[in-house]
Amino acid sequence: MGREASGESGAELAETEAVEAAEAAEVRRHWQSLGLPGLADIHVHFMPEPMHRKVQEFFDNAETNYGRAWPVQYRGSEADRLQLLRAFGLRGIPSLAYPHKPGMAAWLNDWCAEFAARVPDAVHSATLYPEEGVGDYVGEALAAGARLFKVHVQVGRFSPADELLDPAWRQLQEAVVPIVIHAGSAPQHGRFTGVGHVRELLTRFPRLTLVIAHLGMPDYDAFADLVEEYPNVHLDTTMAATDFADEYAPMPAEYVQRLGDLGDRVVFGADFPNIPYPYVTQLQALERLELGDDWLRGVLWTNGARLMGLPAAPD
Repeated sequence: MGREASGESGAELAETEAVEAAEAAEVRRHWQSLGLPGLADIHVHFMPEPMHRKVQEFFDNAETNYGRAWPVQYRGSEADRLQLLRAFGLRGIPSLAYPHKPGMAAWLNDWCAEFAARVPDAVHSATLYPEEGVGDYVGEALAAGARLFKVHVQVGRFSPADELLDPAWRQLQEAVVPIVIHAGSAPQHGRFTGVGHVRELLTRFPRLTLVIAHLGMPDYDAFADLVEEYPNVHLDTTMAATDFADEYAPMPAEYVQRLGDLGDRVVFGADFPNIPYPYVTQLQALERLELGDDWLRGVLWTNGARLMGLPAAPD
């Protein structure tokens, strides 16, 4: 169901489409000016529709849940959101669904496989949870073509070092499949957030290809230490350096050069659709760091395209 079934009048539809076209043009200007073939955004969410609505309702109540407003920017149908991301120039579209309790991960993986089958530019994603059988369904997801995983420590309320997950981590390490893991304590601290549990995991599986969401904010330097210590650990830029995130997890001025030095281990992420500002805001924030065009080319395209296996030119 797209905009034509949204109930908007013809004039309202035309206005919405004009606004989105202008926004898409602005997003494309940023990567086209760098000579890139598009954007490699590793942090995008698509979920079963009932789950998607519940997530957006959570953010609608963010003043209660987080102590501050979180005005979700993108509320269109799945078809509308896919169309908009393609207009932005994304060359691959992850789904990054994640469970918050036992028994969810396997059926989310089934949904993500169905999403990948019907969305030609999808990056086939999957997830996991510490429970009996996790090794089996992770193996099935890999066999079905999953090439990107998502783990959310704060929402799932589990340690990534839980030994129940060992059969899954073992397979993911050997398959060299990247895992986007939200383990930082922003915007909300959790029992298992912070660098300690991730460090414990890496002592057992040091070759895991982890992508630390949100740069691990607010523990920027602690997670950057892991990138320097472990060869396959990366950082994603989701919400980093935006005015919104700097209000609750300000990026230290001295960290900026460290982020520049990490270069090929930094990956672009935006957190579409549940961001509280326009998509282009993330691109503007990264440009304001003044780390140079080569750094931006790596972050916006090269590093993420390598991890997600995106082609260098349109098919």
